[in-house]
Amino acid sequence: MTNNAHAIKFGTDGWRAVVGKDFNFENVEIVTKAIAQYVMDKDGIKKPIIIGYDPRNMAEEFAKFSANILADAGFKVTVSDTVIPTPVLAYNAKFLNADALMFTASHNPPEYLGIKFIPDYAGPATTEITNAIVENINNIENISFKSVHRHDVEFKSFKEPYFKHIEALIDFEKIREYFTREDDDGEIIYDGLYSASIGYFDELLRRNGISFESLHMNHDPNFGGGMPEPKAKYLQELIELITHRTSAIGLSNDGDGDRFGIINEKAEYVTPNEIIALLLNHLIKNKNYSGKLVKTVGTSLMLDIIADLYDIDVIETPVGFKWVGAAMREHDIIIGGEESGGLSIKGHIPEKDGILADLLVLEMIAYEDKPMWELQEELKQKAGCVFINERIDIKLEDRTQLEILMKKYSSLETIADYEVDYKDTKDGIKYYLDDKRTWVLIRPSGTEPLLRIYFESDEKEKIEKLKEFF
Repeated sequence: MTNNAHAIKFGTDGWRAVVGKDFNFENVEIVTKAIAQYVMDKDGIKKPIIIGYDPRNMAEEFAKFSANILADAGFKVTVSDTVIPTPVLAYNAKFLNADALMFTASHNPPEYLGIKFIPDYAGPATTEITNAIVENINNIENISFKSVHRHDVEFKSFKEPYFKHIEALIDFEKIREYFTREDDDGEIIYDGLYSASIGYFDELLRRNGISFESLHMNHDPNFGGGMPEPKAKYLQELIELITHRTSAIGLSNDGDGDRFGIINEKAEYVTPNEIIALLLNHLIKNKNYSGKLVKTVGTSLMLDIIADLYDIDVIETPVGFKWVGAAMREHDIIIGGEESGGLSIKGHIPEKDGILADLLVLEMIAYEDKPMWELQEELKQKAGCVFINERIDIKLEDRTQLEILMKKYSSLETIADYEVDYKDTKDGIKYYLDDKRTWVLIRPSGTEPLLRIYFESDEKEKIEKLKEFF
């Protein structure tokens, strides 16, 4: 096998590359063998391995190819018999005490594919795990597996264990009652967005007698010519549908089903920050959850305000759900979330789950007996303001330029006309300003010479002034 390891960059959420270029059978073999060696070293040949894939081009073929390599090495391998969302495979890793490989590129453009390794604890692989896999990739020439007893690769559905688990977490009866009342108090529209969640989210509603409308419900490797990302920009048809209704809520997921997108009854996109804050309130108030909140440094102060109202401790992590997942495994957490649209809750897996998030939104609306837009208004009252979030990316020529800028921005005492109240350095540098409503996060991209600057404030003018400073 030719060593193509230099073409493989294992990032925070696995390896992603363009199909037919760096994502080819040769490199998939390298990554599969590197993961196999990691599993062998940690748990031995008896550790079962499960494999899933999203709707992307060649994902199923690569999944079966990888399965055969692992079976040849002596592992007992089971492959999903159909397209599967990442959180469903992750739940089954925990349920079966297996390690998992997921062939997905999540919300990346359609030409991409990737491999995500999910350990048996059902959350994202931590840095020490990915570092060990990368070391194996760099040492691939010395990795070989002796001929041992080969198990046949099995194919099966992983739906039922996940469905039963979700049905124990979510009050489907409450949702059904609210959305089938005769006062026309609510309609559900699901935008499948050609994603892996088709056949899962819709099936959970169907088997629990909840009626809904839907669009884009076929698996398409090109995602209808758009992006498999549930943001307003890619949900225009859903928004247009809701514009002509008075009480419809819109729900969607990204390509592999681990992120969510919500459109309220006024046909407005609801930010993940608002959703996480509202669900924190719902889980404590309506479902008597106790514990802590975990959020990334890029999430809104609005979450801290809601946590404070209930005297809930807040744990803040670096950007990336692997850090949130790690905190969920270490602490008693009510909800963990990130500003990019990932969340999970107590009693579930330490991995983001967009299907669960959509169902929690419906459950919250049913419990509160109020439309989403009204709950958003109440949230603004509780927060005392509307928080605005923006981000700018500064593209640089090389890592040296990046380091120079990070050094320049590392010890600011004032930003624009604002005094720095205090700073945090767990991920880049986060400056909290003296108005108690504004922060700036400056962090380098982990994969390219790019400086990301995040802003939050209660006034657009403040953000504009801060952007001018940078």
